[in-house]
Amino acid sequence: MDRKKIAVVVAVSVVVITGIAFGVAALLRNSPSGSRAPDAARGAAVKNDPNLLEGAARLASQSDLLKAREAYQKALENAQASSPESAEKAQGALEDLNVQILFSGIMTPDSETYTVQKGDNLTRIAKKFNTTLELITRSNNLQGSVLRVGQKLKVCKAKFSIVVDKSQNILTLKSNGEVFKTYRVSTGKNMTTPIGTFKIVNKIVDPPWFPAGRKMVPAGDPTNVLGSRWMGISSPSYGIHGTTDPDSIGRNVTEGCIRMKNSDVEELYAIVPEGTEVVIVD
Repeated sequence: MDRKKIAVVVAVSVVVITGIAFGVAALLRNSPSGSRAPDAARGAAVKNDPNLLEGAARLASQSDLLKAREAYQKALENAQASSPESAEKAQGALEDLNVQILFSGIMTPDSETYTVQKGDNLTRIAKKFNTTLELITRSNNLQGSVLRVGQKLKVCKAKFSIVVDKSQNILTLKSNGEVFKTYRVSTGKNMTTPIGTFKIVNKIVDPPWFPAGRKMVPAGDPTNVLGSRWMGISSPSYGIHGTTDPDSIGRNVTEGCIRMKNSDVEELYAIVPEGTEVVIVD
């Protein structure tokens, strides 16, 4: 075939293909199930489905915690665009399940089984895995500190961090960079809570309080404002602590420290080890 004939065949083919393409486009524009169908499908996808929340709650009540957590995650994703109330419920349940699973013997990708070696103790194991003695004790339902060689323990490998938002009075606990649980807190009046990146440098159960210019107030004293736990940060004299005034939570009323309900600070204390990063933002 000579060059002129080849050129003619190519030109005809281009015209035919172009015509088919325009025809298909026209059919899609005029068809009720054409180009508008994906939009309708997307609309259906973001519509809130309350059955997802109910199903998640049912799984939780049956103690199928890992499946319940997955179900609450789906419920949260489904509700975020269309139902803030449902999303809030799903988020709260999801966070509570995170802690419940962490404190249980359930194995997750963020945990591993450790076999107790000769000379081991809880403090040494906690330091080895950068976790807390309290978390090992609770997740293994230990009744004492005595370990036996060959004993199997669940240990947490997750790296926890803390972000405190002063404008919202919210403390967010993160696990490997992902939101794990959020807590309502109180922060300093007149913007006295420092901002920046710090670390937890000490932890005290039932801390005494040393108010400026006054005598030490022992733990358990009704006037001891520190509550049941203290976690000092690397900004001297500041820390995260409990309270004897739970009604103050959510307000800017402290002398600069971060105040939590006693039940919340006890939970956080059991999870995060010394050295945990604490970021405080306005």
